[in-house]
Amino acid sequence: MKKLALIFTLLVLVNVSLMAQATPTAKPIILQYGEPITLDMALQVMNAAKLEASNNGWTMAIAIVDTGGNLILFEKMDNTQVGSIEVAMGKAKTANNFKRPTKAFEDVLAGGGVGLRVLAIPGVFPLEGGELIMLDGKIIGAIGVSGMAATQDGVVARAAVAVVKK
Repeated sequence: MKKLALIFTLLVLVNVSLMAQATPTAKPIILQYGEPITLDMALQVMNAAKLEASNNGWTMAIAIVDTGGNLILFEKMDNTQVGSIEVAMGKAKTANNFKRPTKAFEDVLAGGGVGLRVLAIPGVFPLEGGELIMLDGKIIGAIGVSGMAATQDGVVARAAVAVVKK
């Protein structure tokens, strides 16, 4: 019995030690909103998105929102499925409003378990294709892309935001 108690105590001590080592000490980086994206910059982002989609033969709906989640610019390429209109806008708003790419929500949801709580968050589109638009380390808006597979939507969104000098 004493041997069992000793083993249990050692296991508890090892577990507590491992938990203490895994505890992060660095403060999390909290993204800040900056001045909202300008129409001129939104046009540059839109053109980059359309170019990437066209180069791959993909049809897309593309939405760009400002820091308040308000639609600044929207285009639906010819022959894009109609359902992608709302999805693109939802992805852009999700990325902006929650300060992260929509793929982060997709990944959490894919993990199942407690990740399923994402489904209860109003206004979240947990599909790849929503990306933050950053300038000087601050969020100035977001883009949402829909029309193909979520991974392809993500390729277009990331190519589009790459035109903005971080």
